[in-house]
Amino acid sequence: MSIIETITDVNNTFLSRRELTCNFAGLGGKLKSLEAADMITKEFKLDGKVVIPMRLRTQVGKSLITGTFYVYDDEGLAKKHINPTIFSRLEKTKAKIAESEAAAKEAEAPAEETTADATVEAPAEEVKEEEKTE
Repeated sequence: MSIIETITDVNNTFLSRRELTCNFAGLGGKLKSLEAADMITKEFKLDGKVVIPMRLRTQVGKSLITGTFYVYDDEGLAKKHINPTIFSRLEKTKAKIAESEAAAKEAEAPAEETTADATVEAPAEEVKEEEKTE
């Protein structure tokens, strides 16, 4: 059984977009808007299209989230129709995610260098000890 249950799927020809309303079962309080957009993109095979999460609402007393998404073919048309504040929030979130991934990679790189340096230094110390004993 899928986590995503489609409530409505409407093609709005007047605004040239597809409007999806879906329920996400068991993800109350855990789902973020970009993760939900990625899940919708994979579920409905919307690669190459612009999926914009408009609203995520948690149901009271349930672990159910209802999300509304707009799917556009063209990003320029989406920017004309939708409030620019929504795009700025999405860009901020994407920047934070990219920054945290870069920090994680930087944290891994010095750790690998330290272990490599330790293995290189160890044989050199053994050689010095052997010279002292002779």
